[in-house]
Amino acid sequence: MPREATDPLAWLVRAKSNLARARAGRISPEVLWEEPCFDAQQAAEKALKALLVALGIPFPKTHDLERLLELIRPHLPVPLELEALARLNPFAVASRYPGDLPEATEEDWREALALAERAVAWVEEVLKSSRG
Repeated sequence: MPREATDPLAWLVRAKSNLARARAGRISPEVLWEEPCFDAQQAAEKALKALLVALGIPFPKTHDLERLLELIRPHLPVPLELEALARLNPFAVASRYPGDLPEATEEDWREALALAERAVAWVEEVLKSSRG
């Protein structure tokens, strides 16, 4: 595994990058709401993987946020507000191609962004407190 893949802070940097893109929202009429929703899902996914790396817990190649939370729960209590993260799962792949899901809406984006922001903030706080 490349060194960066074993560095939780490298994962967190990537999560924050996706979160910044998600926050930008629909930057032009040509951009579908699915795009910033995808970035929100990716931000949450990479944040959870940063935490798993920090905890030394191997994880499968997956976009399933519920599966990642299952791996974390035996080691840390997951905040109640993050239990809804699985709602972002469809944005990982299915929403990226025509016809797989209904088109995302601005409301979907707002919910996805709020969940991703909470996930990234929680992971960042856990990582800070573990470093002292």
